[in-house]
Amino acid sequence: MNKHLRDSLVIGFALFSMFFGAGNVIFPPYLGLGSGPDWLVGFLTYYLADIGLALLATFAILRRGSPEGITDRIGRLPSAVLMCAIVLCIGPMLAIPRTAATTYETSLAPLVSGFSPVLFSVLFFLLIFLLCVRETAVVDIVGKILTPALLVGLLVLIIVGVADPIGPVGERPLVDNVSATGIEAGYQTMDVLAAIVFGYIILKSAREKGHTERAAQFRVVSGASLVAGAGLLVVYLGLTYLGATTARFFDLTVDRTYLVVSIVRNLLGNAGILLFSVVVALACVTTAVGLVSASANYFSGLSKGRIPYALLVGIICVFSAAVSNFGLNEIIAIASPVLSVVYPPTLVLIVLAFFGDRIKKDWVFRLAALGALAVSLLEVLRTYTGVELALLDALPLASLGFGWVVPAAVCGVIGALLPARKAAA
Repeated sequence: MNKHLRDSLVIGFALFSMFFGAGNVIFPPYLGLGSGPDWLVGFLTYYLADIGLALLATFAILRRGSPEGITDRIGRLPSAVLMCAIVLCIGPMLAIPRTAATTYETSLAPLVSGFSPVLFSVLFFLLIFLLCVRETAVVDIVGKILTPALLVGLLVLIIVGVADPIGPVGERPLVDNVSATGIEAGYQTMDVLAAIVFGYIILKSAREKGHTERAAQFRVVSGASLVAGAGLLVVYLGLTYLGATTARFFDLTVDRTYLVVSIVRNLLGNAGILLFSVVVALACVTTAVGLVSASANYFSGLSKGRIPYALLVGIICVFSAAVSNFGLNEIIAIASPVLSVVYPPTLVLIVLAFFGDRIKKDWVFRLAALGALAVSLLEVLRTYTGVELALLDALPLASLGFGWVVPAAVCGVIGALLPARKAAA
């Protein structure tokens, strides 16, 4: 097999499994249930808002040469602060501890009652440490071993569900706007932030496989992105359809996890619950491996190598193990406002990265990101303090969670009209 193709497949499988966390198992079936006969529309909007934006971030990294290349036009200090915030949120602050908490609550607790969550977190992150400590082996371990096992479990569930559906697809949607619901669900996954974090190990893996020139890296990583995108398309499409076939039995009051467990039990019986537990555990392990490795890579680079990669892997695993014991709901509640603030300016900079060579003024990047940040801060202020800010509802796209888009664009235009001098970082 051609080396470029082989490496694209291995890296692509790794990228697939890093993106496919436990939350991605739960969202599509619930979306399918709510979308009813329009489940395909719901799937398409979800896919574009989730993986579409994540792959956009991946190609932006390729264009700029590194994840920092996306943020560097806003100044050295703001760029470092934003990148640290992204890595902490998608790393040890939220996403990494969430993988352990999700595995315990959905995979272990239903099968083994009374197992200590503290002991489980220690064992879980010991496994993650062992998988990550050999830095050069991370992508190969995930891409060659864990992902095929994850895919087999998911495909078995989907094939059985398509061949012998639980029931007919609902006659009408249970949500007012299927497209808006799909976009909102995809937006909430925050996979675009994960794409920036994963950029470190994906690019490094390409270099270590001998692809040192920019053109070769672009060919391999873009191929890997297409592999991951195709795999996720098949899985999300199948899971959304499975959810649509449960309309006879459930409505939108059903718990998302319970819906998935019920689908598994109906299709595969009690033995299927064990399969589902393995699938969720594999999804969480593969995501945790990618996030721990990428986070350690970033902070090691930030320290210019003074803090070794292996030491950082250990620190992140210990910290994540402690945070995971707060429980899944508490972890999400703590980090949700932080993610809501970080996401909009990051997405603005990702889009602008494609036009970086044409945009000569750094003020465009700085003010556009600032406009998005200001609106997101106001949204968080309203959500968590109850302050009335009716103006936010009047913003275009506000109902879809994209109220920051127009203010960011206006601020970017203002930046383009400012004098062409570089502001201090």
